[in-house]
Amino acid sequence: MVLTKSITRLVVGLAIGFTAFFAILTGGIPMILLCLVIVFLGAKEYTKILKNKGFLPSYKIIIASSLIFAIIGYFNRLEFIPLAFTISTFMAFMWVLFRGKQPYIANVATTILGFVYCGWFPLHLLLLRDIGCCEPVFNGWIKHNPSMEGAAYAILMLLGVILTDSFCYYAGMQFGKHKLAEVISPNKTVEGSIGGTLTCVIFCLIFGIWVFGLPWYHSLILGLLIAMFAQIGDLCESMIKRDAGVKDSSDIIPGHGGFLDRTDSYILTIPVVYYYLQFFVENNFLDILKGLF
Repeated sequence: MVLTKSITRLVVGLAIGFTAFFAILTGGIPMILLCLVIVFLGAKEYTKILKNKGFLPSYKIIIASSLIFAIIGYFNRLEFIPLAFTISTFMAFMWVLFRGKQPYIANVATTILGFVYCGWFPLHLLLLRDIGCCEPVFNGWIKHNPSMEGAAYAILMLLGVILTDSFCYYAGMQFGKHKLAEVISPNKTVEGSIGGTLTCVIFCLIFGIWVFGLPWYHSLILGLLIAMFAQIGDLCESMIKRDAGVKDSSDIIPGHGGFLDRTDSYILTIPVVYYYLQFFVENNFLDILKGLF
């Protein structure tokens, strides 16, 4: 029975991994389809979790808002982001005002949190994939990514998160004595966190210097950011579940449990990596600041 579960977990994990890698390497339509699947499944589990707390965020508003963000990310038209957030927030208020139930304030707030947490944050993967020396090319509305630089950065991030999660677990099992966040996630330890962080940093130093030719300090900072926010993202999802009295977000993925349980480490990491690359690696942040004054 244990062997069967392990095989199921491995097969499903590999299938998900290969699908994600294919979408990232290909870019364009496969990339946005991957992101939309992430949004739809994540939002569904999020609203289900919040219902256990007595809150009723609108799944439809979260999805509608996330579709707006996805279109903006796909066409890389970031100048429309303020308008998109304004419209999405108005929709959350209007939904509660005309169709919502008590508690009104909590339902508006959790709907807004929903399209930020389940939509806007993970959809930064579209922006991360577009980073590179060559701008995306459009044939009509069909997008092609001639540059593989963004794909390589995205894979660096994905592998860094996987290594962080894996070695946090193994180091914690072997050496864990001091609790990291006992109230939120009692099984996580300081020793496990250190083990996962060191592994991620070493990997990013090797990958960053050899593959990208990045200076060692950029590779080091990327490793620290990935390891830090992968663990923070995991803890944030645990915080939401614990507050709602839920153990697992769902059992939708055979052998793995809930979708959010498997992707929580990426939700905060993706935007952090994107903005660091965009402002500090691809552009000079000091020059950007000078342009503001």
